[in-house]
Amino acid sequence: MDNWMILIFIVFFASLLQSSTGFGFSIVGTPFLLLIYPPQSAIQINIILSLCLSIIMIYKIKNEVNYPLLKKLVLGSLIGIVPGLLMYLFLNMDIFKVIVGVLIIILTILLFAKVTIRQTDKRDFAAGTMSGLLTTSIGVPGPPLLLYFSSTSMDKMTLRSTTLAYYLFIYLVSLIMQVSFGGSYLEVWTSSLIALIPLLAGIILGQLLFKRINQRVFRMITYVILLFTGLYMLVAS
Repeated sequence: MDNWMILIFIVFFASLLQSSTGFGFSIVGTPFLLLIYPPQSAIQINIILSLCLSIIMIYKIKNEVNYPLLKKLVLGSLIGIVPGLLMYLFLNMDIFKVIVGVLIIILTILLFAKVTIRQTDKRDFAAGTMSGLLTTSIGVPGPPLLLYFSSTSMDKMTLRSTTLAYYLFIYLVSLIMQVSFGGSYLEVWTSSLIALIPLLAGIILGQLLFKRINQRVFRMITYVILLFTGLYMLVAS
């Protein structure tokens, strides 16, 4: 019961961030889910709930999606999906938290340093490839996209909508592949079902907050979330 209360709080806060900024569910949710679930279960719960969130929101944001960019991200992700699945099946989970923590901290430092990346077709594909690899391996597709698009100064509306549409594809494919090749557990689906109500509550509140967040505040929220999550992962590991 205590774990379920923690689950509810994690999912509500993570879905609030995701729906108000376009990212945050996996970056924040996965590290904390690892506190109460084994790694494979935490990853699958994160993927299932992230997929549900994308399904719920896609109708509202579909007209704001950059579809040419979405196509490149999807095609790029296909290259990274299989290597990522192999990492999921054979990665030493003792070093899992360290890898995620270091990755997120490096990302945050680059953003703070205002590293800029000129957007090109090849880099769009590369961002999709790295995101696909991280999704099937650890259930966290956001960091490569967040670094890339933040450094290109993409507006928050396009960033949120395009990434959510992309997540709908990549999470569905990742879930199917993980369950097919790695199996699943009853606690994954039970916990995901319990978390649907706080997920929906977070989405509703996040939609209201999105209208009140300007571009500068949006970026600051990005930095704080990433830095906190990366440091927490290292401490927890």
